[in-house]
Amino acid sequence: MIRKHKEKTVVYVGVGSNVGDALDHCRQAIRAIGADRKSRYLQCSPFYRTEPVGKKDQDWFINAVVAAETSLSPHEFLDFLLDIERQMGRGRGERWGPRVIDLDILFYGGNVLSEGGLQIPHPRLHERRFVLIPLRDIAPDLEHPLLNKTVSEILSKLPAEEKVVPILEIGQEPCPV
Repeated sequence: MIRKHKEKTVVYVGVGSNVGDALDHCRQAIRAIGADRKSRYLQCSPFYRTEPVGKKDQDWFINAVVAAETSLSPHEFLDFLLDIERQMGRGRGERWGPRVIDLDILFYGGNVLSEGGLQIPHPRLHERRFVLIPLRDIAPDLEHPLLNKTVSEILSKLPAEEKVVPILEIGQEPCPV
């Protein structure tokens, strides 16, 4: 019997942390995404040190964006990311508060979805420099399926109020995979 392989979809994931060794937490999460047999790591942006959004009285974040290919459905992929967060010690506490790790599905192919606690594309990505700058690094021409604008176009219209500072050292690989 021949088994048909499920088609893979390119997914973009926002990765962030501002607790403990935030850079190491981000690297651990990226490795976990790449280690799953139903997903394949494709690319990662450089890491950025970013000003908190919403709740300002906390440490700055480390953020990056990862591109992966997966045969998981959007809900299965969300469960997979939530499991990584749980394994790394993330609890659901204060909104916009400190977190060991935060993994958000930004885009899942060109899909638009709003059901069961999952919204794709991420509902606020177009407002967030800490997501758009690293996303532009790896997918500048990726088109937002609702706004019909590329990541670069969206970023060019966004006010430069939020501080996003690259932390990549010369010669350092951006991702741990």
